[in-house]
Amino acid sequence: MPASQPRSRARDRNNVLNRAEFLSLNQPLKGNQESRSSSRKQSGQAGAAGAQNANPKERRQSQQLPEEDCMQLNPSFKGIAFNSLLAIDICMSKRLGVCANRASSWGGARSMINLLGITGHGIPWIAGTLICLVKSSTLAGQEVLMNLLLALLLDIMIVAGLQKLAKRKGPYDINPGLLDYLTMDTYAFPAGHASRVAMLSKFFLNHLVLAIPLRILLVLWALCVGFSRVMIGRHHITDVLSGFVFGYLQFRLVELIWMSSNTCQMLISIW
Repeated sequence: MPASQPRSRARDRNNVLNRAEFLSLNQPLKGNQESRSSSRKQSGQAGAAGAQNANPKERRQSQQLPEEDCMQLNPSFKGIAFNSLLAIDICMSKRLGVCANRASSWGGARSMINLLGITGHGIPWIAGTLICLVKSSTLAGQEVLMNLLLALLLDIMIVAGLQKLAKRKGPYDINPGLLDYLTMDTYAFPAGHASRVAMLSKFFLNHLVLAIPLRILLVLWALCVGFSRVMIGRHHITDVLSGFVFGYLQFRLVELIWMSSNTCQMLISIW
């Protein structure tokens, strides 16, 4: 053993690769591997630091995107039912818009349908109520007419407010008329004509003594005026149905705040 050690040392001295100028060739791979591994570690640390310093909103968005995609691809049952009913409403309203323009199937009857719609405008009813109020000489008649005027004004304000909130357009691109602008009935939901005729018909049925044929004609008039707005393409079917509901609710509101005869006489004297 002692003799073998000096021999190995002598061999190492005689090896040319052990000289100082050749030492860099002995372990080139190790150095490169270490440098590469160190560079990889540094780049990995830099990437981790960059990921940590990334915007938290972007990380939240990247985490939420799959969930949002799943929600869009798999909507709820309520969403499917609502969209289906909405599509049916639009399709049926466009099919029933037979007087939407002159080229429609019933385009020749458009003038008559518009004339029927004028009977449900608020301006003629307000003007007629004021004329009747001036000519009325009985306390009971003035009380009914004052409350009718209140109901008409409430109808215009409530419908205008709801339409401004919903901002739903009709099935056809039809510009509102002059009377529509005066009563602020410029959007589709809810139908102002439908709410007004429903409120008026219920008001007259409750406060006027009418024969049965007249009561039937009054209800038919309200239905015809409401659905005439669908025929000319200004409203959807659901707009008219919701207008009938809001008209009935407005009637109930007027009944709750009904002005007495003394109050009406005080307002008339001020006017």
